[in-house]
Amino acid sequence: MLNLFQHLIKLKAQPLIRLRFFITNLNTILIHTFQHILILKETNTKIKHMKVKAYAAKEAKGELQPFEYELGDIGKEQVDIKVDYCGLCHSDISMINNDWGMSEYPLVPGHEIVGEVINVGSEVKGLKKGDKVGMGWYSASCMHCNQCMDGKQHLCNTAEATIVGRHGGFADVVRGHWSWATILPEGIDMSKAGPLFCGGITVFNPIVLSGVKPTDKVGVIGIGGLGHMALKFLKAWGCEVTAFTSNKSKEDALKKMGAHNVVDSTNSDELERIAGTLDFILNTTNVKLDWDAYLTTLAPQGKLHTVGAVLEPMEIPAFSMISGEKSVGGSPLGSIALTRKMLEFCVRHDIYPTVEEFKMEDVNKAIKHLHDGKARFRLVLKA
Repeated sequence: MLNLFQHLIKLKAQPLIRLRFFITNLNTILIHTFQHILILKETNTKIKHMKVKAYAAKEAKGELQPFEYELGDIGKEQVDIKVDYCGLCHSDISMINNDWGMSEYPLVPGHEIVGEVINVGSEVKGLKKGDKVGMGWYSASCMHCNQCMDGKQHLCNTAEATIVGRHGGFADVVRGHWSWATILPEGIDMSKAGPLFCGGITVFNPIVLSGVKPTDKVGVIGIGGLGHMALKFLKAWGCEVTAFTSNKSKEDALKKMGAHNVVDSTNSDELERIAGTLDFILNTTNVKLDWDAYLTTLAPQGKLHTVGAVLEPMEIPAFSMISGEKSVGGSPLGSIALTRKMLEFCVRHDIYPTVEEFKMEDVNKAIKHLHDGKARFRLVLKA
């Protein structure tokens, strides 16, 4: 703008020419003046960042305490989600205790989040303020590696976990990349939807990944927070479902969840009775078991798939696999697209985890309830 005025002064012409020049460039002069005012205003105004109220562990194995922090400027591809409900998962306790050696404190757990979008970055796609969404273990991925480009964002080597190196959903607001904020299908029960974003997709992915057919006979090991959802999914899938349990007193409850058969996993006679009959077995436990006994129950070309984080090496006899062309596999959660499909499947078949609800401020009571093995079967915190 200064150059325009200098040029005007230097004009050695009649006043009428000067007036024409000024009128011609009036729009440019006004725009530059307005921009200059805005720059001065922004320079002299302190930017106010959103304050988030949360619950955090200040040290390993510590109780969660009220904690407040500020969110910085929202990224161009980020969204802010007002948390309505957040599930409590065993992985949250593992992170609180630093069982995996990657926790940073203060640590705000919570990665089974459902809520409402309240803020969007300038380049967010497919979401707007007011949309109901969910977010699970991952809150971002690179979106340029081979895995991301192939629609397998959950296998991205640099994916951002919601509670690793950043704050999670035991809070009133959480932030993430728009792609991992999955819009909720119409009619879903938000009070029970949170655990679907971790436990749900964890057991749904192997069904698709392993090509399980409605005509298959399948088994589920460990009927807890993960296993009970697997029963519900597999029944709706059309399979004949066998539940393995060490407690036969649960038989009636397991059949209500979807099991057609209940086998005592501690009884060798019962295991022998179903030898060679199952096409697929899903393990949801994280303890050492007699894996060969379960491989024996598989039919030729059957598969044992684990989503339980068994810390000890799994002893798998080679000949048990070779003789029947059997296989063993594992998987983490699932892709963004598969998560959407799972939610649609849940609404269509009215599938939800069995949950107990606690208030967010009672988070330590909920953690103790889960730690003591009393949860039936997933816990949800209401904000």
